[in-house]
Amino acid sequence: MEGSALVKLYLTWLLLNIGIWSIAFVFFYQTEGLAAGRLLGVAMYFVLFFLTPLANRRPSALLALFCFEAILAIYTLFPYHNGDFNPFLLLILSLLISEGFYRLSLNDSLILGGIMAIGMILTIINTNLSIFVQMYIFLYLMILLIGLLFYKKLKNRADDLDARYDALLHEYREANRRKVSEEELTRQEERMLIAHEIHDSVGHKLTALLMQLEVFRLQTPDQDIERVQALKELASESLEETRMAVKSLKMREAGGLPGILRLIRKLEMESFFRVHFSVKHGAFSAPLSGEQSFVIYRSVQEALTNSMKHSQAREAMILFEAPGGSIFRFEISNPITDRAEFREGFGLTSMRERLEKFGGTLNVYKTEEQFIVSGDLKLVDTGDGNDSNIIS
Repeated sequence: MEGSALVKLYLTWLLLNIGIWSIAFVFFYQTEGLAAGRLLGVAMYFVLFFLTPLANRRPSALLALFCFEAILAIYTLFPYHNGDFNPFLLLILSLLISEGFYRLSLNDSLILGGIMAIGMILTIINTNLSIFVQMYIFLYLMILLIGLLFYKKLKNRADDLDARYDALLHEYREANRRKVSEEELTRQEERMLIAHEIHDSVGHKLTALLMQLEVFRLQTPDQDIERVQALKELASESLEETRMAVKSLKMREAGGLPGILRLIRKLEMESFFRVHFSVKHGAFSAPLSGEQSFVIYRSVQEALTNSMKHSQAREAMILFEAPGGSIFRFEISNPITDRAEFREGFGLTSMRERLEKFGGTLNVYKTEEQFIVSGDLKLVDTGDGNDSNIIS
């Protein structure tokens, strides 16, 4: 949207310049005819005009281009022969100084305005205008300058408010992301703690009870064996139900790819960031543990955060796949325009450490058109083999 608005503004500025210069040349053609010097001056003026977009990020170069444009306009429309003043010079200089106040800093805009004022004074001195017309022109220039100064002050205030708003919005989204991540991590830790407590306390006690019942069954008279066997089966069923509850507690809500997709979709809605998903090779059925799911989510979140900070294109492609069923691989790519070399910051370093902690790897590289972050994790068996062996 911003790029489209800039293109429309540039085209509007171009059409205004073409229209005013055309009328200015009609005025000179009717009074004294066209000279080769004037044609060369207007040609150089438009050459510099088309070069201004290339200097948008270099204020000193942009100021120099505007100053040269002003000098060329004054030179081209200067009353050399009969002293006839071309009134369209005022409009051309007004366009230039307005564009300068829009794009340049206040100090640079004043420098441009000073050069134009000096050129305008020299032009008027060499004309046959009456004193009243000259006073009117000076009054017009003063009013224009005062208006542009007020505009620049209001624009700087608006830009400052926009920057503060963007900073607050960024902090708000960061706080929301941290809140979601911390809540998810807290839930996972609580679930894992409860699961370990049940496994270590109830499960071990039931296992010890089964072993004691087996010893007691071997020492029990024949008439009581059936009752002891029934008690052993009841304890075995209780252990099995405990094992299933622990397994369900470990896998519920946070584990697996669907949980990651829900969290990333929430991030997408909060940040107004377009995310394209691609899921291949059994990634939906990959047996990810809760810790692995959370590590993948934080890695994707960090990659998307980098995309929002460093890429002007607010979109990214996310690929999930589990080739062969032995590893889970993810890749986040986003288009870039800046082809400068990058250095891994704290976020990417922390992401690499998290993945390596769970036996994974991280690769970060840059092509001419994309910035790519990819990683992989070895898949683990979510079943509880120890409990199964105990029950058997």
